[in-house]
Amino acid sequence: MKDNNAFNEMMVHLPLCTHKEASNVLIIGTADEDMKNQAARHSKVSNIEFGDTSLLTSKNEKNIDVIILTDVKIDELLLANIERILKADGLIAFASKAISKDKEQLFADLKLVGTKFWIAMPFKFGHNTSILASKKYHPTADINLQRSDLLDGLDYYSSEIQLASFVFPASEHRELTGIAKR
Repeated sequence: MKDNNAFNEMMVHLPLCTHKEASNVLIIGTADEDMKNQAARHSKVSNIEFGDTSLLTSKNEKNIDVIILTDVKIDELLLANIERILKADGLIAFASKAISKDKEQLFADLKLVGTKFWIAMPFKFGHNTSILASKKYHPTADINLQRSDLLDGLDYYSSEIQLASFVFPASEHRELTGIAKR
């Protein structure tokens, strides 16, 4: 199994199985065919658009439920555009750095999104670390099992993997305490 499959499945299914009912979803950045196929699994519930960061500035109302950033670095300007269009119960997911590879970048990303979101939690899978930031839904307490358990034929994602991806070794958990908003 390629690490890319794990990335595509986790970046799509984890946020879309956390949000209660994501009607409008933006996937910003590079999206290969597999990522588009993973997103299509949610097309009965969600309207999913793919594009670059200009998609964030072209929207004019707060009607986006989920924003997934594939390979786009989050910064204050991008976060301001996200805040402008994301619904009050919206959430975002984006790639960051592993605590063992670039702790400062992970902490900076968590602190930045922590200014706008009640929940800002890193999750790891394969060789990747990403962050889920939410204004309402908690990725382990609010997982939609009716949705996540009905996703068939996946290589990596499952409800159990979603729960486990937020568990870190004790020393990393201590380092994240006070920075990650759980």
